[in-house]
Amino acid sequence: MSKIQFSIDCKCYFVIFAVLFSSYTFAQQTYVIDNKNNFWDKVQFGGGLGLGIGSGYTDISVMPSAIYNVNQIVGIGVGLQFGYLASKNYYDSFVYGGSLITLVNPIPEIQLSAELEQVRVNTNYDSNNVRPAYSDDFWNTALYLGAGYRTGSVTIGARYDVLFNDERSLYGSAFMPFVRVYF
Repeated sequence: MSKIQFSIDCKCYFVIFAVLFSSYTFAQQTYVIDNKNNFWDKVQFGGGLGLGIGSGYTDISVMPSAIYNVNQIVGIGVGLQFGYLASKNYYDSFVYGGSLITLVNPIPEIQLSAELEQVRVNTNYDSNNVRPAYSDDFWNTALYLGAGYRTGSVTIGARYDVLFNDERSLYGSAFMPFVRVYF
């Protein structure tokens, strides 16, 4: 192969690579410049509703939340929690507060989560001839770490409260199963 032929071949390869990489660069530049992704296109709403009614027992809860999908892997959001629990002739309790949520999907089927929850608990105990009536008001802080299986907009899994205190907690256990739905 002559020196001239080698020089022409190198120039051809250089031109081909330059065209390929420049079109890739323009595609990336066009994506950034023409990025018409609206903030609301990346927001999902969901949450939970709960209703339990039994003989002398009532449990009603509403827990709306919203997630902003930073990308296909990470989502961040906030949640609110409102609840009412009552046991006839024993207590009635109001729960309200909020949470900060982070969701990570390392692969589409697996969802890891971290949720910092801060709720206020106001409980009034009734007098039932055993002890006098009294109130108990406190803040409950929980840090849940969880994992679940995700299919579409539904995730089924479990979470664990790493700050759980069995002497002073809103819940009876640090471990909780969950079903999470976002639209």
